[in-house]
Amino acid sequence: MVAKRNVPRSILAAAMILASTGAVLAEVPCRTSGSFEQWLQGVRRDAAAQGISQRAIEAGLAGVAYDPAIIKRDHGQGVFQQSFLQFSDRMVSSDRMSRGPRLLRQHADLFRRIEAQYGVPGAVLVAFWGLETDFGSDMGKYRAPNSVATLAYDCRRAEMFRAELMGLLKVVDRGDLQPREMIGDWAGELGHLMFSPHDYARYGVDADGDGRADVIHSLPDAMASGANFLKALGWRRGEPWLESVQAPADMDWSKADASVRASRADWAAVGVRKSDGSALARGGPEAWLWLPMGREGPAFLAYPNFDAYLGWNKAMVYATTAAYYAARLDGAPPLARGRGKVVTLSTEEVKRLQTLLARRGFSDEEPDGRIGSATRAATRKAQMALGLPADAYPDAALIAALSR
Repeated sequence: MVAKRNVPRSILAAAMILASTGAVLAEVPCRTSGSFEQWLQGVRRDAAAQGISQRAIEAGLAGVAYDPAIIKRDHGQGVFQQSFLQFSDRMVSSDRMSRGPRLLRQHADLFRRIEAQYGVPGAVLVAFWGLETDFGSDMGKYRAPNSVATLAYDCRRAEMFRAELMGLLKVVDRGDLQPREMIGDWAGELGHLMFSPHDYARYGVDADGDGRADVIHSLPDAMASGANFLKALGWRRGEPWLESVQAPADMDWSKADASVRASRADWAAVGVRKSDGSALARGGPEAWLWLPMGREGPAFLAYPNFDAYLGWNKAMVYATTAAYYAARLDGAPPLARGRGKVVTLSTEEVKRLQTLLARRGFSDEEPDGRIGSATRAATRKAQMALGLPADAYPDAALIAALSR
């Protein structure tokens, strides 16, 4: 599942994987061997072994051909470097903040029915709808059977996309979509919410009662399928997901970690307040303090439902943006932007930091220019050892301290 509009999807596809990491997608050394036609015969055998009908196999693979342009798109995902604020400012645009509430009102009955059944509020689904396809206005232009088969044949992520191809054939077998209708993003995602074929096969729902789960042409099916997916990811009915807050400048920043979950009362006791400076509400589930740009940037309380956002898309910048947008649509005020300007490290600076962290024994990862969870964990260890504020956000001060 992925986002775009105000930005080309090619950039957003990379963003969901790399945003806020400053990453260059690593090339995996491998060699694709054997002809595409021979490979397709193996796919046919595997699909039949999984119980997919011959009719669906032949229909789904009819006319499928290897497409070098898809591989070029896949290999061409290069550097994508934006901070959370850069990304969210662009994606949670004034246009989306205007259109989202209108669509919530327009389809209020549908979203009430879906929330009653799955526990997922309409604001959450509309936020994904806006980020994924600009409310259905751009659902892609690529033939999914071609795209998925090409990526499954390529050696880089063959196992992953073979599973996606089996999912696509199961959707055909179920009668949800005809192969000719499967027009989507270049990596095979389909519909208003950009379901991967594998997730579509598992979580697609017939909500309009026509006998098929059609996530492209039926808005009820698309939204209910999204809610069904989120429920499977652990969504908890009636609970919050993300709350913008202010954190005091003198707090123990090592507590801002996903492993430290505490009540609102506990966070209030160390000085955390709402984004407008007022006191936190009482009660509610435990949360962790999330600092996407370190102690000087925005701060959030992330509740258990935020984990479902990470199940939808593991890129923290996307998950945080989607959750923040949903909170705004649900009535939350704008976020507190933090105390000052946060300077994002370049890819080369991140590589230098990773080299220094490894040299000093804080990390054993290879330098790759990505600020992922391992780099942030190593950063926190180094900050604590060096007496720096341990907010797990890499910066120039840490590089300078490690270079001494």
